[in-house]
Amino acid sequence: QAVPAGSHVRLNLQTGEREAKLPDSERGKSEAREESRRKRLGKLDVDSNSFTSQELKEALARMKESEKAERKVRGAHEEEVRKKFRPIEQLKEEFEKLNVKMETDYEIMVKLISKFNSSASTLEEKVAALYDLEYYVHQV
Repeated sequence: QAVPAGSHVRLNLQTGEREAKLPDSERGKSEAREESRRKRLGKLDVDSNSFTSQELKEALARMKESEKAERKVRGAHEEEVRKKFRPIEQLKEEFEKLNVKMETDYEIMVKLISKFNSSASTLEEKVAALYDLEYYVHQV
């Protein structure tokens, strides 16, 4: 028998029957939705079925203001991250100056595949290439 999503289902071990009941918080979910709606719309009469155009304009203005505030917070966080980290291109240039070649996982995987497909590779080299390739593929 199909039961609604979110229902509590159990197997009664004494009778062998499966029992289902709606969660007690079913009413709580609708109240939580209503509460989030009230927060979003502000001090409006959310119980009415219709809103005046002025009420809708005010609610929309508040939503836009909160969105702008959220963007400012996000922008500040992104700027903070940019200060902490450097772009990969800059890191590659600095490593090249130190004679260190930095390879991406993709570049390493291409080399391993070419080593595996190479007829000049020994059996041990091919097996090692497969093990290394398995490691990189697992990460992806």
